[in-house]
Order: sequence, then structure tokens, then C-alpha cells
Amino acid sequence: MSNNWILGSGIILLFLLALVSIAAGAVPIAPIDIISGLTDPNSRSYFIVHEVRLPRTLVAIAAGSGLAVAGAILQTILRNHLASPDVIGITQGASFAAVSVIFLFPAATASILPAAAFGGALLSLAILILISRRLTLAPATLALVGVAVGSVFQAGVQYYIVTYPTNVNMALLWMSGSLWGRGWEQLRPLAPLLLLMLTIAIGNAKKLNILEVGDAISISLGLLVRRERLWLLLLSVCLAGASVSAVGAIGFIGLLAPHIARTLVGTQNQWRLPMAAVIGAILIVLGDIVGRILFIPREVPAGIVTSVIGAPYFIYLLQRARRIGRH
Repeated sequence: MSNNWILGSGIILLFLLALVSIAAGAVPIAPIDIISGLTDPNSRSYFIVHEVRLPRTLVAIAAGSGLAVAGAILQTILRNHLASPDVIGITQGASFAAVSVIFLFPAATASILPAAAFGGALLSLAILILISRRLTLAPATLALVGVAVGSVFQAGVQYYIVTYPTNVNMALLWMSGSLWGRGWEQLRPLAPLLLLMLTIAIGNAKKLNILEVGDAISISLGLLVRRERLWLLLLSVCLAGASVSAVGAIGFIGLLAPHIARTLVGTQNQWRLPMAAVIGAILIVLGDIVGRILFIPREVPAGIVTSVIGAPYFIYLLQRARRIGRH
């Protein structure tokens, strides 16, 4: 099957899951009511479809795409198939900033959290680059420093939880990653920003292909390796930061989606990046659907569902890497 067909099939599956996401929940919506709910303001299902579930589903698609492409870029420039925004500290930096606002400024409006999370992701990048510059910008160094930076931010979050136990519920909801309450307010700034950055990322697919083969070959082909790696790292962090700012710290999407995409369409990033975007969107939408229908009327955060899926897959990847290393 050609890559065109595989990518097209993924888009169709995503569209079908989006319809299921709009229909599923504590109040199920019939397919015919979805159509009227999207087009007729006088329909009885208009509010729940147009104002609640449609924007929530679109936020899931946007955030899943951003996290997946961020992970694919990181895995390429670090030449580490286990790299992802939540592995090298970007997600933790965003979470720390958001949780800081929750605990230190409890009167702040919810609209402040996305800006804080995005700023936290950029802060994590700044620390990562500052420390790595003193050592080397080699991929292995960036990855190890990222793990250390993420651990520090995670410790900061745990300190807040222990010190301010009365405000812990909202912080835990953010850290677990949830689409509860997400709507047009989150989608409007997120969608155009992610669309622009995804377009830029796919436009840099050939540079990513060159960087993946190694620094020596990249330099011989005329690529300014240090500059391109920094630029692509910034692009990845912005994608992850924007996504986390909308849905919280949903883990494993940036790890799983690029691997599945590589299996389906190969290593060429012209295909891998858009395929990863589709798969990332599918995973979050599916996680949100499962979380909503598992214990109706209660919701399980989508991040918990994706972690249940992602953790065993991560262990499988570690075991496979170990087997390959032995040979």
C-alpha cells in the first residue's frame, strides 16, 4: 500500500473518531442530531455539539498533532528514538509554570494558564541550551541534560503539591492531561499557531532527513548543523509548549506517534511528519473518548488513558533497543 493511501486512511479514521467524539458522552448524540447540532442554532443538540464537544474534539486534534510532530523532530535531531517532549523536560517545564500559577496565584483566571505553560516550555529550552552550550550541543548531551532539567521541574511540582495541599485538585488535573472544559477559548489561539508551525516543520523535512544520517555527512552536504539543530529544537519546543498549554501534560504522544508513523510510512520525514500528526491526533481523540465513556458520568483524563497505552509500548521499545544493541 502506498504512503498516499496510508495517510489518507489515517485521515479518514481520524474523521470517524471525531464524529464518535462528538456523539459520545454522558448525553449521547444521534448521528442525525450531530448534523443539526452543527448547522441549526435552534436544534436541541446545538449547544452540546457546537459549544462543548466540537471545540473539545478540535483541541484534541490540534494538540495531538503538535505533540506528535514535536516528538518526531526531537527523535530526529537527537538521533534517539526514545526522545519526546515529556522525556527531555519540555512538558515538565510547561507543567511547572502552570502549576506555579495555580498555587501561587489562585485568584488568576484560567486564561493565564496556557500562557504560563508556553512560557515554561521556553524556559526549559533556555536552561537546556544554556547548560548544553557549556558542554557540547551533541545529541546525546542534549538528551541527558533534558532528562536532568525535567527531573528538577518535576521535583518543583511535587514541592508545590506537598506545600499547598488545599489547591491540589486543579494541579493534578493539569498534570494528568485532560480535555475537560476545553472549548473555543483554547482553540482560537492554538489552531493558527500550530498550523503555522506544522507547516514549517513539514517544510524542513529534507533538513531533518539529512541531520538523521549524522553530523559529518550533514556538514559535507553544506548544512550548518549547529544552527539547524537549535532552530529545529526551538520549533519542537514551541509545538510541544503550545499543545501542553491547551491540554495539560499528556504524555507518550510524542513518543508513540512518531514510532507508529515510521512503521507505517518509513523514515522519510516528508511522510513521517504528517503521518505522525494524524496518529497523534487519533491517540488523543481516542483517549478522550475512552475517558468519557469508561465511567459515565465521571471522566478519566485523556492523559491517564494515553499513559496506560504508552507505558507498555515504552517498555517494549526499551527491550527492542536492548536486543538490537546486543547484536
